[in-house]
Amino acid sequence: MEYKIYLAGKFIETENKLDVYNSYDNSLIGHTYLANKDHVEEAITKAEEAFNATSQMPSHQKESILTDIYTELKTNREKMATLIAKEAAKPIKFALAEVDRSVQTFKIAAEECKRINNEYFSVDWTKAGENKEGFVKYVPIGPVSGISPFNFPLNLTAHKIAPAIATGNPIILKPSSSTPLSVLLLAKIIDKTELPKGAFSVLPCNRETGNILVTDNRFKKLTFTGSPEVGWDMKTKCGRKKVTLELGGNAAAIVTPTCNMEDTIKKTVSGAFAYSGQVCIHLQRIYVHESVFNEFTDRFITDAKKIKSGSPLDNNTDISAMIDLKNAERVENWINEAKEAGAKVLLGGNRNYTYVEPTVITNTTSEMKVNNLEVFGPVVCIEKYSDFDTAIENVNNSEFGLQAGIFSDSINEINRAFNNIEVGGLIVNDVPTFRVDHMPYGGVKSSGLGREGIKYTMKEMLEPKLMVRNYK
Repeated sequence: MEYKIYLAGKFIETENKLDVYNSYDNSLIGHTYLANKDHVEEAITKAEEAFNATSQMPSHQKESILTDIYTELKTNREKMATLIAKEAAKPIKFALAEVDRSVQTFKIAAEECKRINNEYFSVDWTKAGENKEGFVKYVPIGPVSGISPFNFPLNLTAHKIAPAIATGNPIILKPSSSTPLSVLLLAKIIDKTELPKGAFSVLPCNRETGNILVTDNRFKKLTFTGSPEVGWDMKTKCGRKKVTLELGGNAAAIVTPTCNMEDTIKKTVSGAFAYSGQVCIHLQRIYVHESVFNEFTDRFITDAKKIKSGSPLDNNTDISAMIDLKNAERVENWINEAKEAGAKVLLGGNRNYTYVEPTVITNTTSEMKVNNLEVFGPVVCIEKYSDFDTAIENVNNSEFGLQAGIFSDSINEINRAFNNIEVGGLIVNDVPTFRVDHMPYGGVKSSGLGREGIKYTMKEMLEPKLMVRNYK
């Protein structure tokens, strides 16, 4: 099928076609087109014009637009999920869950757009402020540029689009070249709403053209989800605009002797291998107390062996192909490097074209890539600890700090973990892979800058404007 790019209210073709393939069987799914610099320029110009309208939209109108979007998404749930499953090689059960989350994301935005509260405050804390009062109004900042990754092609774009609409800011989105089709299908839904034309564009493009979204000063905010190397480089080039960076991680969990073992096994297996580990908060490192290490590892491997691989369109598939051959080969190389350095592979470790087996490794060190970098694949390292504070140190021995998990019934351990683990979020008695779409989500260290979660993103898309006046 053909999916035309969406340029300021128009679906257009360009001279450069972009074919999109299913990495599971290398079948052609469809094609879209690449935008050039002239298309980006037109989109920016139209976005600035649209801002005159979007910045004045009342809350009820924004709520209506967002409601129309999530209602239509629900109606097209199966169609959208099938497309995600094909272009992202995401098992259909997870693709359906992504559509459901996207519905929730737009629904949250429809609610939050009515809660942009202005402030009144007294000014007479000093003599100079006598007989004066202050008001703060939160106003939209202007055109936003968004750059999204392949792994959640619908919901991670929704986390950029929905807050922009809710705050009255136009947005131009560059999707991943691997998975641009689902957001172009979303554009067809948004095009039917009352959102002013020009307030939204979807422009697949190469990196050189996409760099305009980073450097052009007409954008007032850049929101990027992707690799740390690319994200931090963008920050050096983006000028004065606001920036939100949702970058990588190598998330860890601590398993203590007081955990509910059955529940812990179920959740950690899912957190380690869902969508082939191609999730920023994929569970990559598990530190298990020595007293339960053997039991945990044996039961973890037993459950991991039950994972069903196959076509992403099969309802029973738990794990399918990785996004492309390059990344599958990279993960295989990292596993082999760890083995050569003394790590022990307890399960898996093999690759068949773009499919990498669920892999469990132990005896790893912080010098090994599978331990200290973001593997972004179906690989988990399980290591033992004897002292809880040492486990915390092991979790922190990373350049990343997105989310972490702890499985414990000890309030003392939970508090120590919360106060000392260097992450943006700690998940108690669940894996760090847990996320719901209204919570503040983001990391510290190399994992990023700022927070997503609709309300928190909206704050970054608004500017406080002060008025002080005499009341006598």
